[in-house]
Amino acid sequence: MINSDKNRIPKQIHRFMGVDRKDIDWFPIIDFNKCNNCGDCVQFCAHGVFNMENGVLIVQNPKNCVVFCQACLKMCPKDALIFQEKKKVLAQIRQIKSQQKQSIDNY
Repeated sequence: MINSDKNRIPKQIHRFMGVDRKDIDWFPIIDFNKCNNCGDCVQFCAHGVFNMENGVLIVQNPKNCVVFCQACLKMCPKDALIFQEKKKVLAQIRQIKSQQKQSIDNY
């Protein structure tokens, strides 16, 4: 049974660097060529990012992932998790903040 509390973005991570968490592209991607579906990441992640569905690992709640956290990488015995490049995510955050500032300035 899925814990419904883990399906929601935790209150403490609704925003990151002044940007809504839902707008930030930071979450793990599973390399199924390496993943052995052991579930170590499911057990480790306190934010409910991962789940098992019919014995297969899935990223169920990608936006629950804490921005720039990669702790699950250390737990994966097969190195089967991939994250976006931090530089690209920082650029995305800067762009969103710039757009927000322009919106406020034009108001």
